[in-house]
Amino acid sequence: MTMAEVDAVATGLRPSAGSAVAPANLVATKARLLVVDDIEMNRDLLGRRLTGQGYHVEMAEGGAQALAMLQAAPFDLVLLDIMMPDMDGYEVLRRIRGDAVLQHLPVVMVSALGETESVVRCIELGADDYLTKPFNPLVLKARVTASLSRKWLRDREQLYAQSLTRELDIGRQIQAGFLPQGCPQPKGFSIAAHFEPARSVGGDFYDVFTLHNGHVALIVADVCDKGVGAALYMALFRTLLRATALQESMVERGDAQLLGDVVAHTNEYIAVTHDHANMFATVFFGILDPRTGILLYINGGHDAPIIASPDGPRARLEPTGPALGLMGDSHFALGEDRLAPGELLLAYTDGVTDARRSTDGATFGEDRLRALLDGSEAAGVVLERVKASLVDFTGDGPPFDDVTMLAVRRGV
Repeated sequence: MTMAEVDAVATGLRPSAGSAVAPANLVATKARLLVVDDIEMNRDLLGRRLTGQGYHVEMAEGGAQALAMLQAAPFDLVLLDIMMPDMDGYEVLRRIRGDAVLQHLPVVMVSALGETESVVRCIELGADDYLTKPFNPLVLKARVTASLSRKWLRDREQLYAQSLTRELDIGRQIQAGFLPQGCPQPKGFSIAAHFEPARSVGGDFYDVFTLHNGHVALIVADVCDKGVGAALYMALFRTLLRATALQESMVERGDAQLLGDVVAHTNEYIAVTHDHANMFATVFFGILDPRTGILLYINGGHDAPIIASPDGPRARLEPTGPALGLMGDSHFALGEDRLAPGELLLAYTDGVTDARRSTDGATFGEDRLRALLDGSEAAGVVLERVKASLVDFTGDGPPFDDVTMLAVRRGV
């Protein structure tokens, strides 16, 4: 949505082609004002003045009627008398400010009272401005125009924020489409994953897919930074890794050669083509042979995944090279381990261990994570326990970072 379109929505007008909507021309032409006064002569005088200035004006004879009219139809500003018999202006103003729908409606108090105490009380209750009777037409116009302009700006900001939220929602949906809709479940194994961005979109990702030889590719990665920029590069990294691994030219390659070629190609492309962006990602890329449990992997600067047996953690798959995208000529060594029956592999991003408690800022930490791992349970059960522990630990505070986990458990 362009700013001109936002302007149009905020005022009920459509912008002409190639032109922006000017706020100064809108304040008088579309604003609906409500004049509230128990004296007919005062209502008539104020109404004629405002109508002559180009506003659409409606009248209310008292506070109760005014509140009913405000609930029934939208208004842009209220000119509210203070001294009224059924319900004074203070009470009407208090109720307007206490209403979730009306609380931001501009209210200009109008009264013959000129005492400082009255002005202060109105401002304390949330009045936007104050006019005394008899009013000067030029002052009236200036006060009303100023209040409507502030409302227009606020409405414009809200609509623009809503348009950004819609764009982020679309981005979130698109990003979710980059993640697997389900994980392959090779015979004898259970595989589960969890992804939770700190914002609408995030820089973490995971991927699980079956290669040409029936082996399973396992990827967990964390792009530097957070938010929209990281999410764009998340899509690029994920696409490069998966698309390269599934190319027909990779069919004849063994797992070790495929790993090296895919990681080297991705690293070279990001480091050379996008060197100006200074974006990189830590990546754990493993290939699992379901028949033997052998896991070949490259760990590009990522948090070391944990292998746990029923007795607890037994191994860490430490980095074998730097983060991808830092340098085009980086070297990535190959690592190897084996998931024995009854063992669990957990790969995760630092959003898990760096999660912060809202009360004192303490971090979740690696020790707390390791204590939750049990190789005797299915992958999904372990992830649910870790997720619940994270929620209990962090409390009501906002997420510190994206959280991504991928668990693989070999049955007995």
